[in-house]
Amino acid sequence: MKHVSKMTPRKQSPSKQASRQLLSIVIGFAIGLAALGGVIYAVMPGRPTLESPEIGGSFTMIGQDGRVVTNADLVGRPYLVFFGFTHCPDFCPTALFDISAVFKEMGADKKVSALFVTVDPERDTPDVLKTYLENFDSRIIGLTGDNQKIEAIAKAFRVYAKKVPGENPNDYTVDHTGVVYLMDKRGKFVSAFNLQRPPQQAARELEAYL
Repeated sequence: MKHVSKMTPRKQSPSKQASRQLLSIVIGFAIGLAALGGVIYAVMPGRPTLESPEIGGSFTMIGQDGRVVTNADLVGRPYLVFFGFTHCPDFCPTALFDISAVFKEMGADKKVSALFVTVDPERDTPDVLKTYLENFDSRIIGLTGDNQKIEAIAKAFRVYAKKVPGENPNDYTVDHTGVVYLMDKRGKFVSAFNLQRPPQQAARELEAYL
């Protein structure tokens, strides 16, 4: 009878066992992070998909001269859209000053516009907007309306706006999105317009859409 020797499995050293356990933990953690990342990406607002809503659209507002202003009135010229309010301490007037500088660089004969849409319709009446915008380029159009119209146009441009109470009912501010939107001659959104550069450079970009 032949003697068959049985091979006994070699015991792994404690250090190798620990290394394999650590590797398994790391791999499992990485897989978990990847899965979590996929979930977060899937629910992120603004994630570009074929079903994502467009920025902008039709609107009917009241201009600083009291007349009705619609998106159809701007067809045929590129324009900028900026949301703010006349009681804004520094950000809004700075942006409007920069837009005025860009328009000045382009020349008075260029058919461009900018919409300054208030997020504070309670205080920003047409008359208030008219007085306020006298300090800037005349091609900047102030827009206001009732709360429903303000909410509708803010939603169309994906703008965040929230009133922040002050010490008394009339002493409040409004937190809001500070993006300047560039729209082409058809009223279609192109991109965010960068004002943090020399007005000559910004003017050259805007002229490309005339």
